[in-house]
Amino acid sequence: MKFYNRTSELSELKRIQNLAFIDHSRMTVVTGRRRIGKTSLILEAVNGLPMVYLFVGRKNEASLCAEFIPIIAQSLNVYVPTEIRTFRSLFQFLLELSVNTPFNLLIDEFQEFYNINESVYSEMQNLWDQYRKKTHLNLVLSGSVYSLMQKIFQHAKEPLFGRADNIIKLSAFDLATLKKIISDYRPHYSNDDLLALYAFTGGVPKYIELFCDNNMLSVDEMISFMARENSSFTDEGKNLLIEEFGKNYATYFSILSAISAGQNTQPQIEAALGDKSVGGQIKRLIEDYHIIARQRPILSKVGTQSVRYEILDNFIRFWFRYFDRYRSLIEVKNFGALQTIIRDDYPTYSGKILEIYFKQKFAESMQYRAIGSWWEPKGDQKEIDIVALKLEKNSAVVAEVKRQKKNFNPDNFAEKVKHLKTKLLPKHKIEPICLTIEDM
Repeated sequence: MKFYNRTSELSELKRIQNLAFIDHSRMTVVTGRRRIGKTSLILEAVNGLPMVYLFVGRKNEASLCAEFIPIIAQSLNVYVPTEIRTFRSLFQFLLELSVNTPFNLLIDEFQEFYNINESVYSEMQNLWDQYRKKTHLNLVLSGSVYSLMQKIFQHAKEPLFGRADNIIKLSAFDLATLKKIISDYRPHYSNDDLLALYAFTGGVPKYIELFCDNNMLSVDEMISFMARENSSFTDEGKNLLIEEFGKNYATYFSILSAISAGQNTQPQIEAALGDKSVGGQIKRLIEDYHIIARQRPILSKVGTQSVRYEILDNFIRFWFRYFDRYRSLIEVKNFGALQTIIRDDYPTYSGKILEIYFKQKFAESMQYRAIGSWWEPKGDQKEIDIVALKLEKNSAVVAEVKRQKKNFNPDNFAEKVKHLKTKLLPKHKIEPICLTIEDM
């Protein structure tokens, strides 16, 4: 798949690179979940310029240095002393080289030094402070374990805190890019195909690339491609999250499994886990891992008890609903049964994803100051899928989302909108709409 989008990120990386080469060294951090395209972005930004790319694998430090030495020598056409055995010495060598020779140094999976030699971070900090102003190194550090990368650069007690000139957090592709990609690879795609691509990948480039490169872009093709023997999708969620959670991942997995099954309040989650208290783990999933979010009715106060939890990443949401829940089918290689389950449930599952899609579409239009849902915690519990407050004062769009227009009950919706206006938006001009798959 060709390189798409990332215009602003590319521009920023090139701007910083230019400053490093003509002024003095700069440090940039690129973070984001696994498969989001960090390495592809960085390599695109430095294409055609002097560059050293080092991947930090889980090896002994001396072995890692022995691996890096020939890469540096070949990339910059220089002699590198083969007796170097520590990353500190290697980093000092590169800094000294950049006094007269500007170049890009990309270190991928930078958080892995925690598992190799944690003192590397303080040693790098010491050398960076010494050499930064008299060298011309464009240092780009990337890592896919978000919680560790955040700790390294944003926790005040860490040695590299405050050293990064810029931190770029890479997100999934926006909807316009998703549409561009599917139209390039499947010009006659249906809106259901687009919704499935969004539901299964959440706009994560690597997953999109797998579908595109294998020409699997209809709903049925994507389901068959994911739910088959030797599919890279079946273990992806586990591999992705165990890196974040470490050996104590079981409770986190149980929480995410419960949320994916629709048990999205804390009492429901705790009941699903045998009445185990999980407030601390939920807090970490929100604040440290950024995997779930706390959802409240729009315009409600922060302290409201009416809270629901939602998995932010579409792929993780999908993986827990099908690959984690039906792990026994994968173990006995009954992929036909798994495909049938996904296909039969897809109309229901994609209905909720369609609501998320439209919220994102509203957000990307830049025409709204707040977007959310609304529900009543008590009484007859009226609920509205989307309430979007426009930038102009006292104006709102209120939407019901249905896959098909035939399932829309206009009288019922009108009653809910009237109730919402009375309770929450008495001074607002409200535009009520029904959004379906045809409106994507």
